Amino acid sequence: MYIYIWWTTILTSFHSLSSPKVQLGDTTLVGRRLKPSNLDFFGGIPFADPPLRFAPAHPKFSLAPLRSFNARSYGLSCLQPVDADMSENCLTLNIFRPSGIENVASLPVMVWIHGGGFYSGASSIYDGSPLVKQSIARGTPILFVSMNYRVGPLGFPQGPEAVERAALNLGLRDQWAALEWVQRNIASFGGDPNKVTVFGQSAGALSASYHYLNENFSTVARAAIFQSGIGSSLPLFDAHRGIPSWMLFANNTQPCAMPAPSPNNTFSCLMSASSLDIHAGMKAAMAIELFPFRPLLDGPGGILGDFPARQVSRGAGKQVPFMAGTVLDEGTVFVPQDFKAGDITIWLNANYSPSPFGSGALKAGLEKLMSLYPDAPSAGSPFGTGNETFGTGPGYKRGAAIIGDMFFQAPRRFWSQTTSAFGTPSYAYIFTDPQPDATPAHGVFHSSELYYLFRDLTKKGPLNTARLRRIMLDYWISFAVSLTPNDGKGTQRPYWETYDEAKKVLELNSNSTGLVPDVYRSFSIDFIIKMSDMLSL
Repeated sequence: MYIYIWWTTILTSFHSLSSPKVQLGDTTLVGRRLKPSNLDFFGGIPFADPPLRFAPAHPKFSLAPLRSFNARSYGLSCLQPVDADMSENCLTLNIFRPSGIENVASLPVMVWIHGGGFYSGASSIYDGSPLVKQSIARGTPILFVSMNYRVGPLGFPQGPEAVERAALNLGLRDQWAALEWVQRNIASFGGDPNKVTVFGQSAGALSASYHYLNENFSTVARAAIFQSGIGSSLPLFDAHRGIPSWMLFANNTQPCAMPAPSPNNTFSCLMSASSLDIHAGMKAAMAIELFPFRPLLDGPGGILGDFPARQVSRGAGKQVPFMAGTVLDEGTVFVPQDFKAGDITIWLNANYSPSPFGSGALKAGLEKLMSLYPDAPSAGSPFGTGNETFGTGPGYKRGAAIIGDMFFQAPRRFWSQTTSAFGTPSYAYIFTDPQPDATPAHGVFHSSELYYLFRDLTKKGPLNTARLRRIMLDYWISFAVSLTPNDGKGTQRPYWETYDEAKKVLELNSNSTGLVPDVYRSFSIDFIIKMSDMLSL
């Protein structure tokens, strides 16, 4: 018995010693040591109170009255139309840091916003270990923070009732609450609140860019990185445009089904629905639109008071440095492979209507745009694949080229060109590394660069991509640490000039990383840029 007590005491003491702890006010957060990487992980930390449905989150900077909090695991994902462990009580964040640092270390901080089309995604998908481990290896340690935010109809309600109840863009407000939490508390973990870089991919990059345009962005971050998404990537509308998708969601959510609610009276029945009911309604709404729940123009004082293209043209951003880039074949995963020749016209009209310039002007503009993209497989995406169609429909490659340029390539070029005119330090890239394990018709597909930033460097990837992965990690970390990707530390890599110096993008490729002129498809992309007001960008 005495041996048992002695051994139990030893195990308890060892566990206590091996578990990292952080004091947050009167609460001790107990995290988890990640071995053999020698990192600390703190997960599932609430940054807001459990949110009320269709109401802004209330920031939670303290865990009082708790004396201890178990931060060894990720929190549950926010409710979304996929099968996963989910909860409406999901507003949590996670922190990866080097082990053994003190709370006075004042390390730079990288805050990640996940993507997922504003209807899905979770922080638990993204392992921050590779970034932190590489930062240690190169002698410039950082902290990595990720967050959950409400998505789908609970994060982005549509329709007039959402306007009346001040319930627009709740997911973006959740993100802002997390950024404020970082400002208040990251020093307790050894981070410097004055050295925060916000970065994200796809919807996460759009989110980061919306915050970047906020005049208060410099109070929560000093830099940003936008991966495959930037403020002008999605057309923006007011809340009325989303009524059809919102009503499809409501009509398929018990107890709203009978009698069917009106657009001005959905919240009451939705408030009484269970999470399972909401989940079922979400799935139904996905049937008629690619992005049924999206950020909306919310007027003066809101997060999106005007179209991002107009804000950037007026100098929004106040010269805060940023990196922005795309992958080669952004549009392929958004186009059905059985796309017919005329489907792209229907798709464009559906996604960019209504235009503030009227349906006639939009139709004429889109017809001109179509003429700039040859109806020939060799000109389509995936680019560089000649006349190979991979068994897809006759409109697939052309549609993928147009959608990729409209949603991603043109907005990135527009931001690079416009901000450089104001003297904003920025860096542009295009990721072109081949993806031999991917579906051939997808090419270098949307999100393919994430593997290079979030996969363990010790694990071999396709074509032995370890060197390019290190180069990318070093560029990203260097920018977060010193506001330039060229600090000279880590892997030897090409010098990356600012966009205003050379009007070039850095091509990230295992065989040929280096600067190239930012002129690909210039006629068609420049035309899309000229159409930005017409396209509600």
